[in-house]
Amino acid sequence: MCGSIYNKFMSDKILLKKAVRVARLSRIIAKLIDLFVVLILIIPFYPFGVLLALGYLSVCDSLQRGQSVGKKVIGFRVISLEDGAPCSVKQSVVRNLPLTIPLFFSIFPFWGWMISLLIGIPLALLELYFILSLDTGHRIGDIMADTTVMANDDSKEVINAKKAVGV
Repeated sequence: MCGSIYNKFMSDKILLKKAVRVARLSRIIAKLIDLFVVLILIIPFYPFGVLLALGYLSVCDSLQRGQSVGKKVIGFRVISLEDGAPCSVKQSVVRNLPLTIPLFFSIFPFWGWMISLLIGIPLALLELYFILSLDTGHRIGDIMADTTVMANDDSKEVINAKKAVGV
């Protein structure tokens, strides 16, 4: 009896670890999609495209009730840990600073690109390290802005709508 409970606990623990790994990988894919959008803005319209990309990257997590393009594709949203509301513009700007600061320097040819790489690569690796190593899966931007990423589960809205209707 005790052995079967232990086996169930261990199998549940393994399943939970797999789910966490998939969620972290999905977050990384969502951010890569957003960075692809940034490249689409930068390459054909350089140097003005860098400003467009900075604007998008700064506010992307506050669009569509906390969903950037990448998060919309993957099915995630960014919410505030303060009140559970979708990410605000201010929080989006703060949480994306580790990406927008290096991107800013890329507006200046050659030396700006070098500075961008020298700052951007370590920051990106640090962000990746935080996502993969913290139990919560938060990255530096989440910690700075007091936000988190969660599955786009509209159950809260559905429950509130049902309460309003009286179901």
